[in-house]
Amino acid sequence: MDAPGHTVVSTGYAFPECPRWHDGALWFSDIHAGQVVRLDIASGESEVVAEYDGHPSGLGFLPDGRLLVADGGTRRVLRREADGSLVEHADVSDVATHTVNDMVVDAAGRAYVGNYGDASVPPAPPYPAQLALVQPDGTVSAAADRMMFANGMVVTDAGRTLLVAETRATPGRLTAFTVGDDGGLTDRRTFTEFPDGVMPDGIALAADGSVWVASPFTGEVLHVGADGTHLGRVPVPNPYAVAVGGDDLDVLLVCSAPTWVPEETLAQRAGSILRIDLSA
Repeated sequence: MDAPGHTVVSTGYAFPECPRWHDGALWFSDIHAGQVVRLDIASGESEVVAEYDGHPSGLGFLPDGRLLVADGGTRRVLRREADGSLVEHADVSDVATHTVNDMVVDAAGRAYVGNYGDASVPPAPPYPAQLALVQPDGTVSAAADRMMFANGMVVTDAGRTLLVAETRATPGRLTAFTVGDDGGLTDRRTFTEFPDGVMPDGIALAADGSVWVASPFTGEVLHVGADGTHLGRVPVPNPYAVAVGGDDLDVLLVCSAPTWVPEETLAQRAGSILRIDLSA
C-alpha cells in the first residue's frame, strides 16, 4: 500500500503504551510516568484519569464501564471505581512470573494478562511464561503456557478467538486461541509469522477483522488480514503500540517513543500519539 503520512495528536509523554479506544476517546498508559491518560484525538486535549507510584500497563473495561489497569511491578490488575479510586481487582502473581505487560478485556469482562516471563530486557534469553485469565469476579487461573513474551492482544471473531503477539518468539508471530464459554483457551495455532527483525508489539483490531501490528524495531506498522495474510506496511517512527478509532474506522492511532529505557524516556519526554488517516 502507499504509505500515508502521520500527524502528531499529542506529545510530551514518557512512554505511551497499551492504547484502547473507548467511549469516543483514546485511553493509554504512560507507563514510566505512572499515569493513565484519556485523550480526545479531535482536540488534542488530554486528562490524567489515574496516577500512582507504579507502572500501569495493559488497559481494558468491564461491561459497566469501569477501567481495569494491569500494574507491572506488583503483578496485579487494578480497578478504577466511580469516584476515581484504584482498588485491587485481582492478584495474578501466582501465574505471572515477571512484570505484567499488556492485557485485553472481552465483552464479558474477562481479562487476559501477559507477563515478561523472567526475561525483562535483552540480552537475557526469553523464558516461556503463562498467560493469566482473570474472571469478572477477580478469580485467576492460567489460560495458556509457553508464551514467548505475550504482548498485544485482541479478541475477534465475535469473542470466539484471542490473538496474542508473541514478541520474542522466533520468528515473531501472532498466536490464535479458541475462547470457550468459560473463557478457557484451546486449539492453539499460529495465526501468522513475521520476517526476521520484526518483533510484534502492540496490536489492534479493525472493523473488517484485519489486524494492525506495531513493529518498533523496524519502524513500521504491519497490516495483517483476517486470514493471516500480510496486506502491507506503513512506515512509522518507533511504533510500540497501535489502536483503531475515530468516527470512521480508517484512523490508526500509534504510540511512539524514541526509546523504551525508563530513565531515558523520563528525561526526554518525547513520547507521542500519532494519527494516520488510512483513507487519505
